[in-house]
Amino acid sequence: MAVQLMQTNTTQVTSFIAPAKLNLFLHINGRRSDGYHELETLFIFLDYGDILTFEVTNTKEIILIDEICNIKPEDNLIIKAAIALQIATNCSFGANISLKKVLPMGGGVGGGSSDAATTLLVLNLLWQTNLSIEQLCDIGIKLGADVPVFIKGEAAIAQGIGEQLKPIDLEEKWYVVVNPNVHISTAKIFNHPDLPRNTTKLKDDWKQSKINNDCEELVKKYYPEVDKTLQWLLKYAPSKMTGTGACCFASFETQAQAQCVLEALPNCWQGFIAKSAMISPLHKQISIEIK
Repeated sequence: MAVQLMQTNTTQVTSFIAPAKLNLFLHINGRRSDGYHELETLFIFLDYGDILTFEVTNTKEIILIDEICNIKPEDNLIIKAAIALQIATNCSFGANISLKKVLPMGGGVGGGSSDAATTLLVLNLLWQTNLSIEQLCDIGIKLGADVPVFIKGEAAIAQGIGEQLKPIDLEEKWYVVVNPNVHISTAKIFNHPDLPRNTTKLKDDWKQSKINNDCEELVKKYYPEVDKTLQWLLKYAPSKMTGTGACCFASFETQAQAQCVLEALPNCWQGFIAKSAMISPLHKQISIEIK
């Protein structure tokens, strides 16, 4: 399904979702000479995420109001995304951006990458810089390997370093996502010498293949709380870890089933339930709200 983004002349303050993602599997096929990893993974979106509010200004200054994340401005992906778009388009506008952070940092649900993608997509509209989706992806891949999938907004199997995307359509389900309250560095996991890096690439229908998360065993070894979370979820349904962790998840057919599991969650962990989405909730929101 192609995503059609509408243009806008509005300068009003408007809020947009930066949705979470889950990796239903993650295979690492090798390590490239530039340090990046060749991988295969299946991304789906969740109808749940951070909320970013944008106000266009007539100066080039990018101001981010974020009361939760203690990240230096020069390291914040939202600011980096906005500046990258300014530079790529020679845009003279700026923006005041506020972030309501609900996705856990270091949780493997794509919070930073999704925030960056939402910033690129929304400011491309509000600033009327008129870049195509592919041009935005070219900017996004330099910010993070997961950014392009959020920009394109379609559930997909990703290959390469995450930039080669093949859209996929799955039955939507309800997911319980549990945060074990540990922060896991993606770079630390991908650079660890014990990480498996030789999984054979899928040749046939992935549904008929053995799939798993190649990061999971390593993460469980060094972060026992992740293992405890997976074992707890396993009482209710098959459990998996997303990305490099730390969040773990299980799927259910109905909202009621998912809600019952969430209500049984031990107090030491946090969690949420959300319905999966094959098209990013942000893209649906843009087509409705941007006139």
